[in-house]
Amino acid sequence: MITAEGYHFQPGFLVHHLGELGTGLLRTLGISVIGMAGALVVGVVLGALAALRIPVLRQLIAVYVEVFRNTPLLVQIFFLYFALPETGLRLGGFTVGWLSLLLWGGAYNVENFRAGFEAVQDGYVEACRALGFGRLAAFREVTLPLGLRIALPSVTNILISVFKNSSFMVAISYPELTETAVNIVAVTFRVFEMFLAIGVVYLALVWLMSLGTQALERRLTIPGGH
Repeated sequence: MITAEGYHFQPGFLVHHLGELGTGLLRTLGISVIGMAGALVVGVVLGALAALRIPVLRQLIAVYVEVFRNTPLLVQIFFLYFALPETGLRLGGFTVGWLSLLLWGGAYNVENFRAGFEAVQDGYVEACRALGFGRLAAFREVTLPLGLRIALPSVTNILISVFKNSSFMVAISYPELTETAVNIVAVTFRVFEMFLAIGVVYLALVWLMSLGTQALERRLTIPGGH
């Protein structure tokens, strides 16, 4: 036990709540993994359509991006969880969790991937077209793989943010890691130990994600690229 200005720090307290925290962490990972995977798919598909400058579709994509990038994630969560039921569409906490993360992360990834695709040098595409490839084939064979590599660092940051933002689900009482910690604190009043513990968990997981993505970036680096 450690005492600091009257506070008795009890590390052993956490042992009694490992089961609850583990269950909360699994829920956090569940909505985060679905949200990150979905944000990647949305970003690649809509980013490609935006880069190809397809009429009407590009405008619709721009509207989606503007709406979800320029409104707070918390407002989006409240809309899905509290407002949609007014129209007859009711979503559970788990669905709202991964869907809100997917839509928010996807909006940012659309711009990241679009910028990556448009950053591919025209010379590469022109050389591909000179070999007889059509517009879509040139995009698939040249722009897509090169653009994905270019966009990877910024996309990595968004995916990490998606994971961290899973803690926002405390606002709708979905029992992920942060909500679980809040509920335990409400009963035990062991605030310092509990939030120190989940802070360390988030920090460790984000650190592992960063190491993994850095390794992936090094592996996919374009030889001779700058």
